Amino acid sequence: MFTGIIEELGRIVSIEDQPDAKRITIEGPLVTSDVNRGDSIAVNGTCLTAVEIEPGHFTADVMHETLRLTSLGAAKVGDVVNLERAMNAATRFGGHVVQGHVDGLGHIVSREPSDNWEWVRVSIPAELTKYVVLKGSITIDGVSLTVNEIEGNVVGLSLIPETLRLTTLGAKTVGDPVNIEADIMAKHIERLLEARGI
Repeated sequence: MFTGIIEELGRIVSIEDQPDAKRITIEGPLVTSDVNRGDSIAVNGTCLTAVEIEPGHFTADVMHETLRLTSLGAAKVGDVVNLERAMNAATRFGGHVVQGHVDGLGHIVSREPSDNWEWVRVSIPAELTKYVVLKGSITIDGVSLTVNEIEGNVVGLSLIPETLRLTTLGAKTVGDPVNIEADIMAKHIERLLEARGI
C-alpha cells in the first residue's frame, strides 16, 4: 500500500528482455536505503517487488500483464520514474490510499502554465470515469492528485511547483502516456452495491 507522495525520482539503468517479461533495474538511492528483498516499491504508480538489491539500485521482474497495462511496457533505459516505498506503520499519510495496481493508461491532453501552478488535463479510460468525482482523489503515474475538473473522460488537475519539480509530471508533454489508478474506495463501494443488487 502507498500514499501517492513521491519520495524520489529514479532512473532506469537496464532492461533485460525475457520471453514474457522484462527485468528492470532502477537507480534510486533513497528508496533502496532501507529496502529488503521482497519489499514493494511503486514505479510510476506500478507496484513492483524488489528481487535484487545493490547499493543505490534495485531490480524488479515485470510480467507481461503489467507491461501491457502500464507505461512500463514502453520504458527505455534512461527514463526517469517516480518512486515510492510501501507504507509502514510510522508513515505520514499525506496522499490517499494507493494500491499500485494500475487500472489503465491515460494521456496528457493539454498543459497551461501560470505564474504559480500549472493546469494539466489528462484523458483517462472511459470505464474509469465512474470512479472519479470532483475534488476526489486520483493517482497519475503514482502521484496522488485532486480532481479539479471533469469533462467527459478528461480530468483537470492543478499541479503546484513542488509537484512539477519532484515528479515526472513536470516534464511530461502533450500525448505522453500516464498510469491511472482510480480511488479504491469507489471501487469497493461499487462492488458492495452490486452484491446487494443496487
